[in-house]
Amino acid sequence: MTIWVLGDQLLRTHGPLARADPNSDRILMIEAEAFANRHPYHVQKLTLVFAAMRHFRDELSADGFTVDYYQTETFAEGLEAHFNAVPGDDLVCMEPASHGARERLERLVERAGGSLEMVENETFLCSPEAFDEWAGDDESIRHESFYRWMRQRTGYLVADGEPVGGEWNYDDANREFPRPEYRFPEPKRFEPDDRTQDTIEWVTDRFDAWGQPRPFEWPVTREQALEARDDFLTRRLPEFGPYQDAIVGRSWAGNHALLSPALNLGLLHPTELIEPAIAAYERGEAPLESVEGFVRQVLGWREFVRHQYRRAMPEMATANGLEATEALPPLYWDGETDMHCLGTVVDRVRDRGYSHHIERLMVLSNFALLFGVEPAELNRWFHATYVDAYHWVTTPNVIGMGLFGTDRLSTKPYAASANYIQKMSDCCRGCPYDPDRTVGEGACPFNSLYWDFLDRQQDRLQANHRMGLVYHHLENKSADEREQIRERAAKCRTRAQTGEL
Repeated sequence: MTIWVLGDQLLRTHGPLARADPNSDRILMIEAEAFANRHPYHVQKLTLVFAAMRHFRDELSADGFTVDYYQTETFAEGLEAHFNAVPGDDLVCMEPASHGARERLERLVERAGGSLEMVENETFLCSPEAFDEWAGDDESIRHESFYRWMRQRTGYLVADGEPVGGEWNYDDANREFPRPEYRFPEPKRFEPDDRTQDTIEWVTDRFDAWGQPRPFEWPVTREQALEARDDFLTRRLPEFGPYQDAIVGRSWAGNHALLSPALNLGLLHPTELIEPAIAAYERGEAPLESVEGFVRQVLGWREFVRHQYRRAMPEMATANGLEATEALPPLYWDGETDMHCLGTVVDRVRDRGYSHHIERLMVLSNFALLFGVEPAELNRWFHATYVDAYHWVTTPNVIGMGLFGTDRLSTKPYAASANYIQKMSDCCRGCPYDPDRTVGEGACPFNSLYWDFLDRQQDRLQANHRMGLVYHHLENKSADEREQIRERAAKCRTRAQTGEL
């Protein structure tokens, strides 16, 4: 048997590799350059995937496996080369998470003259069968219900059927902003070895990639991923919860785990994050609020979006419930804007291929939502620019949660004015735009775009029971004030599209 290891399935503790025997099982891995040319991917994203694959190959070879590693233009060419060397080979592979990938790979293998058995993807904790049995045909299921079910199903932070501490969710305790004197610990950094250095140079020369190639400090091996995990559990988990929503100019990482790139590659398994975090709480080394917030991200949200994506595709990829049609402003690529919040976050993405979840949702996606950006276009940008992004990750998060193209992820759009940015960040300090003004020169674009968004979407959203209060405030504005808001919003859109915002 030959185990086909895909680039985001670098997992030896679960799946076919966990049961593999180097004396009888071969390994197949394929680098397909055409796949990496589909988008202007971040140079660090490509480096991460290829460096991790190459290190994984070396580790398997060192452990006695025969590894057939092909560097080709397409998967089809790699499979053709493999079946020329091993005619009629039988492959086994964990099912890919991205929609349509299974069918594409099966066709390619069949055309190349081999057979392919797809088995369950064990990089997740909830199988499709288990989720579908729980959810049935209900399309209105919500994350909180799923998360509580997963807690009860796994027993994580549950005692006698009830949540440890008496609450399922400690979100209200996790919305603090750090005082100026608070110092965030520096995250664990990994100096690229020769293999990774060579990969950085190859990616930079070979691909039309976006972003800065260095500093590249992401873990590319399982050993490094475990070191990164332990560093987070020891130094940042204890204060992860309170400040997880804060956007702070002095720290790009905050107390965030920075483990999603390794997790989504398969270098770590979800249980290897959840169980040590719970153990830290049980030893008294981390508060329940922080541990529950972290568990909710890994056990709850990650699993939930995977299945919502699976069940809603392919329609989710083109969903556009608010009929947004604007092009993505160039500032998302070049960071050229006087808006400190947007400029700061885009710079972080360009420098490292990363920003944390609130910067993604409440700055980048929120601005695009208010601006009226077509959802699929923003989804392509997120998919290309983040080191932890895959289609199954970005599509529900961006199209569903961020731009409300579908209501499968939330019951209302996550639309916010400058008031939210001012409360949860320090970006407004020194910004030339005034967060307390809505119209006129110098008014923060978030404000006029926010009220203009509500005005434009009134027919669609006013009946939403969660938006009654904001529409009450909108209706209290005079006709003249609403017209000034429309004019200011139109000017902001024009300036954004011409690179002058």
